[in-house]
Amino acid sequence: MKLNGSEILAEVLIEQGVDTIFGYPGGAVLNIYDALYKYSDKITHVLTAHEQGASHAADGYARATGKTGVCLATSGPGATNLVTGIATAFMDSIPMVAITANVNLPLLGKDSFQEVDIAGVTMPITKHGFIVKDVNELASTIRKAFKIAKSGRPGPVLVDITKDVTANLCEFEKKDPAPAEKKNRFTEDEIKKAIELIQNSKKPFIYVGGGAVASEAYEEVRAFAKKIQAPVCDTLMAKGVFDGYDDLYTGMIGMHGTKTSNFGVSQCDLLIAMGARFSDRVIGNPKKFASDAKILHIDIDAAEINKNIKTCASIIGDLKDILTKLIPLVNERKSSEWNDYVSELKNHIPPMYNKKTALHPKFVCEKVNKIAGEDTIITTEVGQHQMWVAQFYPFTKPRTLLTSGGLGTMGYGTGAAIGAQTAFPNKTVVHFAGDGSFRMNCNELATIQNYNLPIIIIVVNNGVLG
Repeated sequence: MKLNGSEILAEVLIEQGVDTIFGYPGGAVLNIYDALYKYSDKITHVLTAHEQGASHAADGYARATGKTGVCLATSGPGATNLVTGIATAFMDSIPMVAITANVNLPLLGKDSFQEVDIAGVTMPITKHGFIVKDVNELASTIRKAFKIAKSGRPGPVLVDITKDVTANLCEFEKKDPAPAEKKNRFTEDEIKKAIELIQNSKKPFIYVGGGAVASEAYEEVRAFAKKIQAPVCDTLMAKGVFDGYDDLYTGMIGMHGTKTSNFGVSQCDLLIAMGARFSDRVIGNPKKFASDAKILHIDIDAAEINKNIKTCASIIGDLKDILTKLIPLVNERKSSEWNDYVSELKNHIPPMYNKKTALHPKFVCEKVNKIAGEDTIITTEVGQHQMWVAQFYPFTKPRTLLTSGGLGTMGYGTGAAIGAQTAFPNKTVVHFAGDGSFRMNCNELATIQNYNLPIIIIVVNNGVLG
């Protein structure tokens, strides 16, 4: 069948399982909006107050659902307003397809009105960028974009489409979406080496990162930790992968982490890193980090191995697949003096508040959790309130904390809450904001009101920016 480029885009989005898109219209993208209106029974378009809000909403939608988030903007300033949201998704390995329209093909490269080389601008912060100049290549390019966004280590992909392509006609044929590639590269020898390290360890410690969420390896991480009785710490991106109430859980690691996690990592003899990148906020001084431990690094991205911390052994591939292979092969271990020692470290945490204490962040987090329940999705901005949530909120399920980690984007959380509430209209979404961060994207309150989204926003008064 013959369709114009905008209709082809809508057809491929539906083909890829997209049911929601977040965006903001403009001249170059109007043909696509005509198509979205035509396909509105299959694709819900959420009009945000600003393109940055659309990018954060698409990111939040992706984090909450595990699907690829999609945002749409016009050329020039519309496209550049997506940049912070794209960078946020890139730093935290979130699958997103950002679609922009550009000026007509004959006007490219001539400093035309609202023309920006957005593919060039976003090159360092995307997995890949496409410029579509021929309608015959549009469908295949969109399909490639979705496959790249989800394959291996997830991340954002940009597709820039010239305005004439959105209007031109060509034949379109529907296709089934191509599955994402896991890109496992591990060998049997690497598996054997890992098992040997685990069996010989007397004081193992597990460090879980956001890769466990991307891989959906929650049950496997828990089963593996239980089998070898290893204490478990997590990063900001991995909250909820391991049950926050479990006896083996020690809390977040790093400069804002717990004493138990940091002391445990310092004194273990084997650190097993799962889908984590050893960021500077975690390791501090790399020469002193886990200096007495052998390090086993499991990650899907080969570029992360030995990048920040030298490892003793590594396995490159999908965490869920690797743990599925390891769990039956490792010996079951009983709780030991090591576990008792780590548990004792937890007892040094002070109560922090009582009935006479003024309102305390720990009290607020625990009370919200008790009232809202463990299925509640929590979003945050960035700053002190974010760290209080990470430290004090007892997450028990994955994909229930949506927060900007690597880029630290103030203004992220309001958009993310919109994305999460749109994805799960029947779930409770609570957004924690600092009184400084809240101002960054408070224009999205208009979006929340417009769509009657029942998002609960808690603004922390800590003197503006701490």
